[in-house]
Amino acid sequence: MERIYIGMGSNLAAPERQLHNAVEALAQLPGTIVAGVSAFYQSDSLLPGQPRYTNAVAALDSSLAPLQLLDALQGIENDQGRERLERWGPRTLDLDILLFGDRLIDEPRLKVPHYQLHLRAFVLYPLAELAPTLRLPDGKPLSDLLATCPFVGLERLHPAESHQ
Repeated sequence: MERIYIGMGSNLAAPERQLHNAVEALAQLPGTIVAGVSAFYQSDSLLPGQPRYTNAVAALDSSLAPLQLLDALQGIENDQGRERLERWGPRTLDLDILLFGDRLIDEPRLKVPHYQLHLRAFVLYPLAELAPTLRLPDGKPLSDLLATCPFVGLERLHPAESHQ
């Protein structure tokens, strides 16, 4: 079993419900336990004119291999109506592998740590809720990334309103 962190986001079709459903689906994956889920956050879209996103991070303990997990996540996205029409476009659900244990993965379909992890406040702050003393596979503390990525454009939703 490895500790894996999954970034979750939605800005279509009842985003909070989409994230709740995603957590339930993650819990059904073989060899996988949901070890924790951050509070939900709202953030502005990376592209103008889109609805705000609801984001969170889930911690999994899983025996799945990286590409098995990626395939399972894409299956969950598809089951929840994900359509891949434009890069960074609106979506019912986006599930990204942020970290996979201490692994550095560089495959055509999967880059871990997530290639834009250090730039995304909507990922870093929920991740810090789950693992405040986390060190990335390169040894860099998560706190260093937080120090260079301000909490701007984010709104933390009350945990009772998000996933409890």
